[in-house]
Formats: sequence, structure tokens, C-alpha cells
Amino acid sequence: MIVENEYFIYQPFDSESYKNLVSSRVGEKKIGENLSNSQEAQFVIIGVEEDFGPQHNFGRPGADKAFSAFLNTFLNSQSNEFLTGNEFFIAGSIKVKHQYAEVQQIKNLINFLDELVLSIVSYYIQQGKIPIVIGGGHNNAYPLISASKQNYPNLHVINLDAHADIRACDYRHSGNPFSFALNEHLLSSYTVFGLHKSFNNQFIIDELKEKNIQHTYFEDYLFEKRNLIEDLIHFTISNKNTFVGIELDMDSIEYFPSSALSPSGFTVNEARKYVQFLAENLNNIAYLHLPEAAPTSIEEQKIVGKTLTYLVSDFIRTMKLTNDKL
Repeated sequence: MIVENEYFIYQPFDSESYKNLVSSRVGEKKIGENLSNSQEAQFVIIGVEEDFGPQHNFGRPGADKAFSAFLNTFLNSQSNEFLTGNEFFIAGSIKVKHQYAEVQQIKNLINFLDELVLSIVSYYIQQGKIPIVIGGGHNNAYPLISASKQNYPNLHVINLDAHADIRACDYRHSGNPFSFALNEHLLSSYTVFGLHKSFNNQFIIDELKEKNIQHTYFEDYLFEKRNLIEDLIHFTISNKNTFVGIELDMDSIEYFPSSALSPSGFTVNEARKYVQFLAENLNNIAYLHLPEAAPTSIEEQKIVGKTLTYLVSDFIRTMKLTNDKL
């Protein structure tokens, strides 16, 4: 497993070093006090602390802060009968070695990140784990898909996103991970729900049609021409027994601190329903990816931390409950 290269380094999680993040309280047990170090756990949490992908796509910086915001809240959530902390382990995170003033000039930077993400995620997928990748830009969907494809030849991806992220394959950034994946035939299908009509250019719209990509527009949900749960029902019926990668771009949520913050979008509760419904109704999930959160203030870090904690907890808890029923 590659652990570092010229620009990035992977640092394994050390529970001892994060104990200072946990606020202990008499009569309570926090997730951070009951973490599993067992490699037998089904879920593995991996952080990506970078925002080069979004910046290369002219997005708002801050995606490198999402994972630490998540840890601050997640480790302080309650360990109880619904989620104890034994169901998963936190593997570690990918960090940037150096700061670069002119990010836009380093066009090959994301290729090095791809290499590292692919290596780490592949390592855990080969052990039969379900990776939960948090933070960074949507550019990391490409190495996630590449790693999953190695084990699951018939791979499908569903994405809740304001943008289709199928821009031209000029150089790697957060706007074209699915373009590269489709061009390299890594996907059996790509589905994206909730696109914003005003923020997908004509090239993208043409690509959606030409490549026969299943897609919906947020405006149709807004004016009740479509229903998200009904669309998810149709998707899960069609993909019940295939391997599916679940993508949730955090900029699909209204007023959420993200690389493409928008006042219009799905609510946090709708995003939670999206994750829970897929976790409950798909038999084979390859991974969960939660990119593009970009907190730039203490208040935004709290919003990001709590929202990501809800989504991760919902996902693990729902899959655990569903598996227990089988």
C-alpha cells in the first residue's frame, strides 16, 4: 500500500492522539471513548484533507477542513445501542505535504492524489470492507471508482448532486471524475439526481444525453413533478443485486458550507433520507463518498461536523439494522 508520494501523505488514525477531542461526561459513553481498533469491522472511515480538486475547478476552498470538522463532532456523539463504535474503524486520512500558493498552476497535482486514494481504498476493499470516504473534492470519486472496479466488475454509481461532474477530460479536477470513469469504461452505469438547470453547461447536458446517463433535475422536485423517494425506489429495484457506489455531493444541500455553496437545494433531512434509503434497499454497496463540504469558519465547522456525523451514523446504523434482519 502506497503511503506517500511527492505531494500527499497518508497518516493512520491514532485514537490516543484524538482523545483530547472527546469531551467526557459522567454517565455517558462517547463514540470516541469506544472506538474499535478491530480490522474485523465491516466499515472503514477514510479522510481526505485536500481542496486542490475544487480549486482546480474554480470552486470555494475549504474542503481540506471537512474531515477534521467531522471528527470533532463524530467522536463526541453517543455510543449507545444504535451505534456503539464497534461497527467501524477509522483508518486514517490523506494530508497535503506542503502548501502551494498557485494551486491552479499545478495541473498534475490531482494525479498524485488519485494514486494515493486508489492504493489505500483498494487495500480495504480487497479485505471486503465498505469504505466511507469523507472530505476533499469530488475529484476523489474517480480513484474510488477505479478501486471498486478492481473487485466489482459490474459497478454502478448513484450521485445526488447539483452538477453532473462530467466536464471535459482536459486535466483532473472536481468537475470531471465521472468523465474519466466513463471514458475508461469503469462504470456499468452512472445515475445523477438533482441537477440544477442553471449550473450545468450545454456540453454537460449534451454528454448526459449522448452517453444515456440517467439524470433528473432539482427543479422537477421543487415543483413536485418528480419525487426523490420514488426515483430512488426505481433505482434500487433496478440495481438491487449489483454493486453500487453511493455519492453525495454536499453542495447539493441548500446553504451548506461547500465548494459550490447554493441557497437552493435539498435539505439536510432529504440528504439523510437519500443515504438511509439506499443503505436499506441495496444488497451490495461498494462505498459511500461524502465530498465537497468546505467549512471556512468555526460556525461552518460545526454545521459540517454535525451534518457529516448524521450521514455517516445513518448509513452505518441502517446497514447494521438491515443486515441484522436478514
